[in-house]
Amino acid sequence: MQQSQQQSDEMTEVDIMRTEFLANCINILGNDFVITDAADQQPYLTDWRRRFVGKALAVLLPQSTDEVASLVRLCAAHHIACVPQGGNTGLVLGSVPDQSGHAVVISLKRMNRVLAIDVANNTITVEAGCLLAQVQDTASAEQRLFPLSLASEGSCTIGGNLSTNAGGTAVLRYGNTRELCLGLEVITAQGEIWNGLRGLRKDNTGYDLRDLFIGAEGTLGIITAAVLKLFPQPRAQITAFTALESPDAALDLLKYSQDALGPTLTAFELISDFSLQLVLRHFPQLQHPFGRSYPYYALVEMSDHESESHAIALMEQVLEQAMNDGHAADAVCATSISQSKSLWKLREHISEAQAKEGKNIKHDISIPVSQIPHFIQITDAELSAAFPGCQIVCFGHMGDGNLHYNVSAPVGSSDAEFILQQTAINRIVHDNVHQFKGSISAEHGLGMLKRDEIKLYKSELELSMMRAIKVALDPQNLMNPGKVL
Repeated sequence: MQQSQQQSDEMTEVDIMRTEFLANCINILGNDFVITDAADQQPYLTDWRRRFVGKALAVLLPQSTDEVASLVRLCAAHHIACVPQGGNTGLVLGSVPDQSGHAVVISLKRMNRVLAIDVANNTITVEAGCLLAQVQDTASAEQRLFPLSLASEGSCTIGGNLSTNAGGTAVLRYGNTRELCLGLEVITAQGEIWNGLRGLRKDNTGYDLRDLFIGAEGTLGIITAAVLKLFPQPRAQITAFTALESPDAALDLLKYSQDALGPTLTAFELISDFSLQLVLRHFPQLQHPFGRSYPYYALVEMSDHESESHAIALMEQVLEQAMNDGHAADAVCATSISQSKSLWKLREHISEAQAKEGKNIKHDISIPVSQIPHFIQITDAELSAAFPGCQIVCFGHMGDGNLHYNVSAPVGSSDAEFILQQTAINRIVHDNVHQFKGSISAEHGLGMLKRDEIKLYKSELELSMMRAIKVALDPQNLMNPGKVL
């Protein structure tokens, strides 16, 4: 009886502390921006693929750096975990809370201002909640290019892009988000504001703190603003779609294109025929570029600073020579913006077509570019032997070594039963990735989904150094706990 009374008193004390905490949150943000209703919280708690729903004490929507800092200090005082969130478009459960209900989600979507643009310095300073498309459009209005390009650019945010070190289709030419960032503003785990918003391309004054927070998935602090690189806007972007007999032919074409086009080659996307057929099945308004199917295709894009006519002539010359040399079986070159967009849609709609087709087991992997054909050959064979009839959706950014190597159930099989084989399928794919000295997460991050999987492939020394950084910067383990480590 006494134990029951003690538990009741403890629960009452916890409830009082939570009520006090939420009241303080309301004092900081106002009642409209502290969401405690379960139904209203759902969009912030449900992951992008709608396979997981977490729980939260509250969803908080600050509008300024000072408000974020005040919230983090409040969380630290009450020992309440923070889950930073941008557009919530991640695929590894990194931006949603667990199911304990003890954490708060801090959504930065109201922090969406462009703070400055410096055309002469080729930089733009933005808050973390800016949509990627918004940054692209702002740069374009000043005849500048922000080259990060993702299928989710209309809904993902710069803070999320930085926190996951997003890749996309232009990494071949411009690098990952890390390479596109010069400076950050970050709220530390103690609620302090680190203002590192410097638009410098050279700053050799000690440890590069910026690089600690980029790709950390919000586990070390909360990115609230960034200085990003801009580039002169190309006068022409030319897109071609090529037909290939094999991944080996794709590698040959890539090498030839790099030699012929140099830095003007901005994208080289590999697409298997099964991937293309999925898109055409679920998006019948799109058309097959050729009169017949080929085993593989490559979408090639170049950017030119001279003129559109020069770019078209150069691309056509490259394609003609590639076909003469046997690097490509066929090719089409877009001669208008609408044709270019149509070709890109064949690539960009693959993920959505997969979702319409059914559940699948996704892998976001990177392999040394030279080893991609061999990896595909042996992994396709091992999966087909172990899981007869499984369907492999292989596509991705071959130019930088990043494949999205996804596995779907055999025709007529139950998706639910096939998903139960995920651990065994992951082991084949990830073991082969490791054998080829690759990475099991190229651009999506680790989140909760791959947090334990990485233990099999990173050395204990690497993991211990990562843990040491985590403990040093977030000793209470309140910054997105349970993610990455």
